Amino acid sequence: MLLQIAWKRVVRTLVATPASKSRAPVRGLRVRVVHHAPSDTTPAPEAETVLRPLYLDVQATTPLDPRVLDAMLPYLVNYYGNPHSRTHAYGWESEAAVERARQQVASLIGADPREIIFTSGATESNNIAIKGVARFYKSRKKHLITTQTEHKCVLDSCRSLEAEGFQVTYLPVQKSGIIDLKDLEAAIQPDTSLVSVMTVNNEIGVKQPIAEIGQICSSRKVYFHTDAAQAFGKIPLDVNDMKIDLMSISGHKIYGPKGVGAIYIRRRPRVRVEALQSGGGQERGMRSGTVPTPLVVGLGAACEVAQQEMEYDHERISKLAERLTKKIMKSLPNVVMNGDPEHHYPGCINLSFAYVEGESLLMALKDVALSSGSACTSASLEPSYVLRAIGTDEDLAHSSIRFGIGRFTTEAEVDYTAEKCIQHVKRLREMSPLWEMVQDGIDLKSIKWTQH
Repeated sequence: MLLQIAWKRVVRTLVATPASKSRAPVRGLRVRVVHHAPSDTTPAPEAETVLRPLYLDVQATTPLDPRVLDAMLPYLVNYYGNPHSRTHAYGWESEAAVERARQQVASLIGADPREIIFTSGATESNNIAIKGVARFYKSRKKHLITTQTEHKCVLDSCRSLEAEGFQVTYLPVQKSGIIDLKDLEAAIQPDTSLVSVMTVNNEIGVKQPIAEIGQICSSRKVYFHTDAAQAFGKIPLDVNDMKIDLMSISGHKIYGPKGVGAIYIRRRPRVRVEALQSGGGQERGMRSGTVPTPLVVGLGAACEVAQQEMEYDHERISKLAERLTKKIMKSLPNVVMNGDPEHHYPGCINLSFAYVEGESLLMALKDVALSSGSACTSASLEPSYVLRAIGTDEDLAHSSIRFGIGRFTTEAEVDYTAEKCIQHVKRLREMSPLWEMVQDGIDLKSIKWTQH
């Protein structure tokens, strides 16, 4: 009865509202059109237009590609069977869709579909890889190796294992953000079970020498895991050529849905992991729980699109990134690019603007969604641990901004961001007594500051 009443109200509203009153969203400074739900007694008000910032934070998440949404919709509405139901057509349809998605994910990294395990995202995948391998082989091997610039979920997983009695070596990185392979070789011990090094860093975009690391691990009979959340679908990866044993994958970093990811676990030679989750034994016993068919279909579709457009996207993003950095660095002195400029994913640009607080610049750039390299959302005033690890001065670490350029970023958005950035950095520097002292030729490092 309630559904019938609700449906009648919707029909009445659609009939009563003239077509001319609907407005299309405007591109540029992105506009979101908000329609307030009409009531029985009042006529539908005009759509209220709300301006939204430009989005240049694709390392945090990416918008859903419309082609991915098209692939997902049937499994949200019509094909809603549980993929683990083996007794009827609803289950078979969903199972077929899940297996096709598994093939699409595997194809992007040169893997066997049976080596792909679906998870809730890269955080869960990292936990399964690190804790799962360490705990399975703990009777013989109690040592792991990672780097100081890994994602927090990798570092926290390692800290958790240390509390269980494991030994973890945190490799330092060079000024470029890349590890020294000699340090890695020296760190491997007879009881080392796993090396975990991320492919592309989420803060500074640096690419690690994954193939070389894989070769070292393979020759020393140590499993190699890489967190590829920021690289998967953006740069070519082949698990066999690069000798990768485990790989973490995220859906929402490649224009897919949030809440879904995958982990690649090598079958030959077989890598064993201890499951973190108990239950029905789905995903070959490594990740119990009902596989969410619509999300998995979305991940598969995102992988297929990424495979088709990777080369084009990379070339276009490289040009936009170069345009942004050239515009900013040409107009502003004392701007430093963090991380290695050569071994670098172009869509992640981390710049430090000397004599400007990163948080102040972010607040001034309210028309653009960006993130700061410093701990702006934390109660701590400490700068980013990644920037500290590459030896960035504390003042420069506090003044860093990360610009993320993706598939749907336009040239106009890049130009607008660069112009606004230049404008606000100049304004904030004019307000800074430190900038004034530098202009007068004073070396700030020679000053001995006193506390009051």
